[in-house]
Amino acid sequence: MIESPGFLFTVMAFLLVIGPLVFVHEMGHYLVARWFGTRVEKFSIGFGREIVGWTDKRGTRWKVGWMPLGGYVQFKGDMNAASQPDPELAKLPEAERDGLFQFKPVWQRFLIILAGPMINLVFAFVLFMGLLGTYGQAQNPAVVTALQEGLPADEAGFELGDRVVAVDGRAVERFADLATYVSLRPGQEMAFDVVRDGMPVEIVATTLDVTEADRFGNEARIGRIGIYGTAIEMQPLGIAELPGAAMDQTVGGLEMIVVGLGQIVSGQRSIEELGGPLKIGQISGQAASLGLYAFLVFMAMISINLGFINLLPIPMLDGGHLVFYAAEAVRRKPIKPEAQEWAFRMGLAVLLGFMVMVTVIDLRSFDLW
Repeated sequence: MIESPGFLFTVMAFLLVIGPLVFVHEMGHYLVARWFGTRVEKFSIGFGREIVGWTDKRGTRWKVGWMPLGGYVQFKGDMNAASQPDPELAKLPEAERDGLFQFKPVWQRFLIILAGPMINLVFAFVLFMGLLGTYGQAQNPAVVTALQEGLPADEAGFELGDRVVAVDGRAVERFADLATYVSLRPGQEMAFDVVRDGMPVEIVATTLDVTEADRFGNEARIGRIGIYGTAIEMQPLGIAELPGAAMDQTVGGLEMIVVGLGQIVSGQRSIEELGGPLKIGQISGQAASLGLYAFLVFMAMISINLGFINLLPIPMLDGGHLVFYAAEAVRRKPIKPEAQEWAFRMGLAVLLGFMVMVTVIDLRSFDLW
């Protein structure tokens, strides 16, 4: 087991992950807002008291807050950092409404808010392209070269030389695809389409539900069936192959999140498996200590997480705003300010409760009690 890096190294690694990702997210909002002629009052990385800042020639205050757990873009006319509309704006004469976010067409407001989460997904896609083009991708085929006796694959009838071509109807080309699919689904029955001596064979096996520790001692529940492939062969991809492979990696990252959350909601996984900012900080340091490749892969996955979470339909998050704008487009009039106010309050309560819960889970994972 590798000893975890020191506190200062971990803090720096966490800031190097979260800082650029928050900047990228908020820059998505900012750029599309500027494209549509929307006036931006504040662009903040972090919350709370300003540590450093400056005001540009357009009147936008660029600043860094002392609490590095997010950021925001505040448009002209917003009541607060959550872009909650100011009801008093309705009294403004037409001549004074130019450039105010609340008076932009609903489709423009929708795209301005959507740009934040989407640029996080694009950022992950670009990172994966760079990694796949530089470090390469494991190309070993999904062929069984070894079986662990007594485990599900052995008991279900797998044989050496079997090539897995699909799992639950999903095509498989590389052994890494097979391993990822199986590991995400502990204790689940799966149908494997296999080619054996040129003939198709279908094998049904139920994955083991095991808890394994990584090199730092972090434990995770995974599925296992007990098959092994050839040695990993990393091969850099060509220009034509990069976009498709990077898209597969990005979609795969989203799938990991959706499957994991679905298992928690359905009770297949414990809520204790969630991680909050403290856990992200810890793993940031551990990933950085393993080298640039591990650190950038981790950064790409956190970017995907950030994009996904912000798309959840919770008021205070981007997804909540998108729901309001979608409803406005259908109703052809905005949601009443009173209803939005209550929604924002409930959303804030949900987010604060969630943050407290994951922080307690994080502290318990550190064996503080």
